[in-house]
Amino acid sequence: MPTSLRYVFRRLVQALPMAFAIVLLNFLLLKLTPGDLADVIAGESGSATPEFMENLRRLYGLDIPVHLQFVNYIQGILHFDLGYSFRQGMPVGELILERLPATILLSLTAILVALVIGVLLGVVAARSRGSLLDEAISVVSTMGFATPLFWVGLMLIVLFSIELRWLPSAGMVTVGADYRGLWDEWLDIGRHLVLPAVTLSLFFLSIYVRITRSAMLEVYGLDFVRTARAKGLTEARVVIRHVLRNALLPIVTVTGLQLGAIFGGTVVVETVFGWPGLGRLAQEAVFSRDVNLLLGIFLCSSFIVIVVNLAVDLLYAALDPRVEVRQ
Repeated sequence: MPTSLRYVFRRLVQALPMAFAIVLLNFLLLKLTPGDLADVIAGESGSATPEFMENLRRLYGLDIPVHLQFVNYIQGILHFDLGYSFRQGMPVGELILERLPATILLSLTAILVALVIGVLLGVVAARSRGSLLDEAISVVSTMGFATPLFWVGLMLIVLFSIELRWLPSAGMVTVGADYRGLWDEWLDIGRHLVLPAVTLSLFFLSIYVRITRSAMLEVYGLDFVRTARAKGLTEARVVIRHVLRNALLPIVTVTGLQLGAIFGGTVVVETVFGWPGLGRLAQEAVFSRDVNLLLGIFLCSSFIVIVVNLAVDLLYAALDPRVEVRQ
């Protein structure tokens, strides 16, 4: 077996105890919070007798000890069963698979926009260090980092949806639209994607600008850059082949961390724009005390973080020959 495959297998095996700890921690935290699904249903009904509450807890399996509930949940996971969402009336696995593509589309689009524009602005700021352009880029990036996502989203809705009427304000597709082909459907999804993707990307874009600028300035002072210039290479070749490539390593690290942490941002953005993804589904599960659904979403998010971190380690070795993947 090749070294890279052995490394991937070893990392996946090491991730099993981590995944178990994450499931246990999430389960305990949700159980420690006051109230449960029966309390929510009783509150919605306006009144409930002790017998009614007891029947509800028996129906939803809340009357057995917590440790037995956890054992049952782990057994379900081992059989690829994440439980049943009584509020949504569907298996949790089907709900997650139904909403996951929308969240992946939003997250990857936002990260791609932030990465491309952030790196370009960071390179421009580093090349024009100390100039008015450098100061302007720094000010704009600081504003993007400090501005709350929900406020940015609301302002974009006011400007582009209400005032200019250029883009839709909510949803993923136009309700009742009669598409003539696949291209029309993709175009409609793209129009709905613009505002939430731009909103979500602003925060990460600001981080990429600052990291790229700092990494570029650090690499500029190294000996191999002066050697490349002494060989007569053009400045563009020096920047792209030597400076930027070495400056990408911290950017790759931050990208891996952001892909793992972007779920927190999607909760806010999906709620503001009515985007039908996992973030909005998690918010609905919190308010309805749908523990099975929340645990399934947390487990899915944790798995994505583990896979992304593994991919980042492999990408490190591809970008920098000094980094080796060992068994």
